[in-house]
Amino acid sequence: MRKPLIAGNWKMNLLYSKVPSYVEVLTKELQALHWTQATSGVLLAVPSPFLGLARELASKQGFSVAAQTIHEKSEGAFTGEISVNMLKDLGVDWTLVGHSERRQYYNETNESVALKSKAALEHGVTPVICIGETRAEREANQTHEVLRKQLAPVLTALKGSDAYVLAYEPVWAIGTGLTASDEQAQEAHAFIRSLLRAESPALAEKVRILYGGSVKSSNIKGLMAQPDIDGALVGGASLDPTEFAKIVAFSR
Repeated sequence: MRKPLIAGNWKMNLLYSKVPSYVEVLTKELQALHWTQATSGVLLAVPSPFLGLARELASKQGFSVAAQTIHEKSEGAFTGEISVNMLKDLGVDWTLVGHSERRQYYNETNESVALKSKAALEHGVTPVICIGETRAEREANQTHEVLRKQLAPVLTALKGSDAYVLAYEPVWAIGTGLTASDEQAQEAHAFIRSLLRAESPALAEKVRILYGGSVKSSNIKGLMAQPDIDGALVGGASLDPTEFAKIVAFSR
């Protein structure tokens, strides 16, 4: 049985000074909704200046904290980048890898995403690896082809490991207010799981696949009712700790 995981991606939002109040409100709201660590995992992907403080506060409440990206090298002349060693030194054990905005705006490729994912695993950091198609690709019936191409180098690089999470995020549903229907999301998740199963039946059973794309408290129950959806990667709705708490609670 795969334990649900609800991850909030703050992107380039909120402020360092707001982190304590966010964690406090999220904790109180989850307590009121009878959430426990046994029911689902909670992960907060925060901007890099917040990582140390967020980890310190969140870990006391049973939440995990993730970076939003990493560099594949352990150190070097890469101004502005974050290494996995830096995360480990902060006590951060998670990172997003290959978010569609990183692919679109910072030229991350399928191959660089695979390298970053491998680097994370080699240093004991769990990568949440993002894949997904654009609206044009979906309308051209290329969803399966895109997902296969995005996932293939990752499966090669991580062969022999199941210590990672995948996140299916249809690019056309990110920040647009559009959400894949429950059936559309399940179909894509089932296809992704079939690619894992082709590698190993055990891999398909172990790896969690999250859905990302305008997730809200009003649609999380339908998404989580699908057999191959194991959680959510939440963007804008995660900025409100009260709304995010509802998403976490309603995912059970």
